[in-house]
Amino acid sequence: MIGDILDWVRPVLVDTPTRWKNLTEALPAELLMRRPAPSEWPAVDCLQHLVDTERWVFPVRIKAFLSGQSFPAFDPDHEGTRPDAALSPAALAAEFARLRLESLNVLTTVTVSDLDKRNHYPELGPVTLSELIHEWAAHDLMHTVQAERAVMQPFIAGSGPWRIYFTDHIAKQA
Repeated sequence: MIGDILDWVRPVLVDTPTRWKNLTEALPAELLMRRPAPSEWPAVDCLQHLVDTERWVFPVRIKAFLSGQSFPAFDPDHEGTRPDAALSPAALAAEFARLRLESLNVLTTVTVSDLDKRNHYPELGPVTLSELIHEWAAHDLMHTVQAERAVMQPFIAGSGPWRIYFTDHIAKQA
């Protein structure tokens, strides 16, 4: 499986900006900015987080692995940026797509023989480049699904008796 990871991850990473472009162009900004529950991120916050991790996390960490340097942890609650109200969700999605192209160029420098390289993550201890690349794809999918779940909330609330079919997707109200 280790050789497959680069083939598996690349399509996920390529597709994520397209999914966000489609979401931000199809849905009203009000829906994308709507908080699903007091302690949960609205869709646009998920997108901003993906922009932040494209700037400061994944490509930086890959470069660190390849050069044998350590890298710091990233705390989105303290180091992440709040969505810029001046940017529309579609403009934020375009910025994500631009940054992702740069990140994909970094990913092309990774070879199968690099995947076993080790580094130390402050919170988790020893990690491999393969594990980081797996986490990158899972991170993309998780926050895109999280955003779609946030967008679902008003539709679930208005679905009347069909609401019972969505119990696994209802945002918890704290």
